[in-house]
Amino acid sequence: MAHAELLLDNQICFRLYSASRLITQAYAPMLNELGITYPQYLVMMVLWEKDGQPVNDIARHLLLETNTVTPLLQRMEKQGLVIRNKGEKDKRQQIINLTRAGKDMEEKAYTLIPTGMGKRMSACPLQPNDYQELAKQLDILIESLKK
Repeated sequence: MAHAELLLDNQICFRLYSASRLITQAYAPMLNELGITYPQYLVMMVLWEKDGQPVNDIARHLLLETNTVTPLLQRMEKQGLVIRNKGEKDKRQQIINLTRAGKDMEEKAYTLIPTGMGKRMSACPLQPNDYQELAKQLDILIESLKK
């Protein structure tokens, strides 16, 4: 090959893509039990942290566009997990609130996911401090790419 920079084995992007896809796959059985997808789980985590957020804030927090988040929220509303309300100050703004079912799901997710992922990751030789360092490095990469 004329350009080593184009070898798949030399691509950090491929490793990130593969790791992301495989981690999402590992979450699937637990999320199926909850009846949600991985993107819906991300939205739920944002709302469990702080309920009653505008769609724009949720999208920004997830590094997504609002036109990506809106259909996701519409499906979640049909599932009875969230409710969309007009903003009090700005009627054009949609505020997303958890329903009782959405709030109750947090406890079920807590019993399923940390334990399930802990078991799944236990075969990996990385230690907790390795994951913390990896998270820091990825945060630096993400911030750099956002600019």
